[in-house]
Amino acid sequence: MTIKDIPAEWEIRATHTPFTGNKTSVRTDDVVMPNGNVVHRDYQVHPGSVAVLALDDDDRVLLIRQYRHPVRQKLWEIPAGLLDVPGENPLHAAQRELYEEAHVKAGDWRVLTDVYTTAGGCDEAVRIFLARELAEADGERFEVEDEEADMEYARVPVADLVRGVLAGELHNNCLVVGVLSLVGARQGDGLDALRPADAPWPARPFTS
Repeated sequence: MTIKDIPAEWEIRATHTPFTGNKTSVRTDDVVMPNGNVVHRDYQVHPGSVAVLALDDDDRVLLIRQYRHPVRQKLWEIPAGLLDVPGENPLHAAQRELYEEAHVKAGDWRVLTDVYTTAGGCDEAVRIFLARELAEADGERFEVEDEEADMEYARVPVADLVRGVLAGELHNNCLVVGVLSLVGARQGDGLDALRPADAPWPARPFTS
C-alpha cells in the first residue's frame, strides 16, 4: 500500500508541519473520519531506521550500551541508526551502522523482521537484520562523539537475553523484538529460511 492507496474514508484534507528538526519533524494532518468528522492527528515524521542483531559463532549477540536522554537511562541495545535519507538502501545503512558503532563486518545478512516502533504517534519503520559470520572491520575505527563516545560493548548469549527480556531487564524495542524473532525463526523454518537482505520493505512503502 502507498499513500495514494489509502481508502477515501480516511482522506487527508490538509497537512501542516509546525516543527522541522534536523532529522525528523512533526506533522499535523486533518483527517476525514468514516462518519465525516474531521480530526487533527499530530505525529512525528521519521526517515526510517535499521537495526542489526549480530550473532557470532558462539551464539552470542553483540550489544552496545549508551545513554538515551528521553528516558534518562543507559540502555543495552543492538547497533542501529537512521536512514541517512528516506529511501536509502536499508542493507547499506545497516552495514554502515554495524561498522560505525561496533567496528564489525558480517558475511551473511538476512532480514529478521520489520516493525513500526510507535504507530500511534510516529511513522518510523525499522528493519531489523540478522548478521552472521562476524569479523573485525577493515581500517580504522569510526570516530564517535556525544552519546556514543562512552559506549560499552558486550557479547551476550541468546539464552541470557531471552531471560533478560522476559524478566523486564531489557527495554530497547529493537533488541527485544530482534531476540524474540530470532528464537521464533529457529523454532520455525530456521535462520536460513529468513528473507534475503534485499527483500522488499513493505512497512516502508513511501517516503516522508
